[in-house]
Amino acid sequence: MTDDPSEDATRTLAEPAVGPASSLVADGLASDALVTLFGRCTVDYEGRAASELGPGDRHVMLKPDGAALVHTDEGQKPVNWQPPGCTHECRVDDGALVIESRRETPDERLEIRFSDVAHVAVFRPTDEETLELEGTEADLKDRILSEPSLVESGFRPLATERETPAGAVDVYGEDSEGRTTVLELKRRRVGPDAVGQLDRYVAALERDLHADAEVRGILVAPSVTERARSLLAEQGLEFVSLTPRD
Repeated sequence: MTDDPSEDATRTLAEPAVGPASSLVADGLASDALVTLFGRCTVDYEGRAASELGPGDRHVMLKPDGAALVHTDEGQKPVNWQPPGCTHECRVDDGALVIESRRETPDERLEIRFSDVAHVAVFRPTDEETLELEGTEADLKDRILSEPSLVESGFRPLATERETPAGAVDVYGEDSEGRTTVLELKRRRVGPDAVGQLDRYVAALERDLHADAEVRGILVAPSVTERARSLLAEQGLEFVSLTPRD
């Protein structure tokens, strides 16, 4: 199993109208892509303090890990920012494109209101050096097969690449109570697509096995995005944080 490459690794709009710009940003956020915007905007922050930036030409970067950065044409540091773990939303309000980044603990809100958008881009980058350091999915599988308790105590692998109507399951096994348990392995931080993939495998096995069979689905990766974590909870799936190498 390998990560499927995106057919739209990069999408850009130059001088877009508000509607198309909003749609592209929303699509990028929903797919856990890296989103950047440049244009004239105001920036309001509410949280441990409060701050306002009047209209100016600024570059905004929204990262898949929840970080948000607002840069001007000077200096190396952002003039305002939100840390990883925030939730980004995009909307159109009174003819303006509005980006809102929220953090729950502590309660913080960053609102960026674009009166004019010069450029929007959506990227799905990979960092080859990071991937090499993290190892491969085969390395992750080998770790689990040699030490199944890394997933949970009592887990017993029975097969790898077990075929289902939805595709091949990375690791098929049983938990300590004898329940069918399938693992979807990813070598790096993942988003909602991996959750959907695991959910399809679980559903396929539930149809394939006897009617009262209980199938557990566990996503195994170094980390997941907040949106992916929410989807896992909604769909009754689980997550175990594990890297391919020690």
